[in-house]
Amino acid sequence: MSRPARPKQFLPLGGERSLFQDTIRRVSGPGFAAPIIICNQEHRFLVAEQLREIGVRPRAVILEPVGRNTAAAATVAALAIVEKEPGALMLLLASDHIVKRPARFLAAVRRARAAAERDFLVCLGVAPNGPHTGYGYIRKGKAVAHADGCFRAAAFVEKPSLKKAMAYVAGGKYFWNASIFLFRAPSYLEELARHAPAVLAACRKAFSKGARDLDFFRLDKKAFQRCPSGSIDVLVMERTSRAAVVPVDMDWTDAGSWVTIWESGRKDAAGNVRVGNVKTHDVKGSYLHSDALTLAVVGLDDMVVVATEDAVLVAPRARAEEVRRVAELAEKDEAGAVFSAVTVHRPWGSYRTLKRGDRFQVKQITVKPGAALSLQYHRRRAEHWIIVAGRAKVWRDDEQFVLEENQSTFIPVRAKHRLQNVGKTPLHLIEVQSGDYLGEDDIVRLEDLYGRT
Repeated sequence: MSRPARPKQFLPLGGERSLFQDTIRRVSGPGFAAPIIICNQEHRFLVAEQLREIGVRPRAVILEPVGRNTAAAATVAALAIVEKEPGALMLLLASDHIVKRPARFLAAVRRARAAAERDFLVCLGVAPNGPHTGYGYIRKGKAVAHADGCFRAAAFVEKPSLKKAMAYVAGGKYFWNASIFLFRAPSYLEELARHAPAVLAACRKAFSKGARDLDFFRLDKKAFQRCPSGSIDVLVMERTSRAAVVPVDMDWTDAGSWVTIWESGRKDAAGNVRVGNVKTHDVKGSYLHSDALTLAVVGLDDMVVVATEDAVLVAPRARAEEVRRVAELAEKDEAGAVFSAVTVHRPWGSYRTLKRGDRFQVKQITVKPGAALSLQYHRRRAEHWIIVAGRAKVWRDDEQFVLEENQSTFIPVRAKHRLQNVGKTPLHLIEVQSGDYLGEDDIVRLEDLYGRT
């Protein structure tokens, strides 16, 4: 389900909304400023659309040209904050976590505030419900003065053995490292300058040389590529003398595998988590998920069965993480179908691939009111457009005309063309492509409202 064009944080794995949307809503109440989003530049329109769906206007969406782990992302966010609010507190959150008790999360953030305002770098430590070997741990030390519920972080431990994890849980002084941090932005930058100055220097240069792009801010690529890659835990929290932890039992899960999704899900009387149109008979302890089709499962125990529109996974629950090995094999597949998203978001709307075949491809296209595709042509394919709903203005070489519902047109190979939604509701159309090459790189843009020429 998690693809490069639509990774897991943008999927509704924990409920009706995506994990990203749940994370944003969790910090959208009183006391919180508008969010700053740091994301892959390839996900910018998906981020914008999911924010629009929940009615949130971000303070900024900052685009990373390459991934450089959490220390760099935190640094860029801190630089954006100190530019306008030098003393502001900064809450750093991953977008792919599940928190089933958000009130306890908010209470922990309030407790952490007292220590953060005294220049501590505070991490939320989740009370473990078992000896999990896939998480890092934090050992709490002495209490922080004048900050009830806050303790100095005495040690950070990365993914211990099962024996050590069992001892940590039994001892009561160790907590899962949720990688949720609260600190004053200047305090973090000071510690970064002390412990990882190369990260700060590269991020400062990438930020200062960055540029606005529509509703986004692009970091300078050359400068950001020079930034060392590392986590905030390793580069800062494990080295600083100002680390603190606030223990909290908030029913937290890092959505890192199907097993953790099953563990955090709502189970029926047989211990099954069922999502979508699922029918079962004599099935126990399984995670069953269907995006569209009716999924019928009979006589299985402790399994993971996931059916999407273009792929199916069947695996014993205990071995579900081995899906990575299947993904490695699929990556070598020339078609690359497993790594393409069924629905792709663009600044003007989205398109959805319905069918691929020899020398043809069928797409369902949705265009937002007032939005327009680029003026473009294709070297190797022709297109047929059929309007399903809405009104479309079409440019085709020297012609301009309007298409209504149930009308269609043909775009020959190399014909210059453009499509605009001139109605007040979303425009829906079916596009049938034909030719000897149908890749997305067979688009020559001549003019574009979104700076993609």
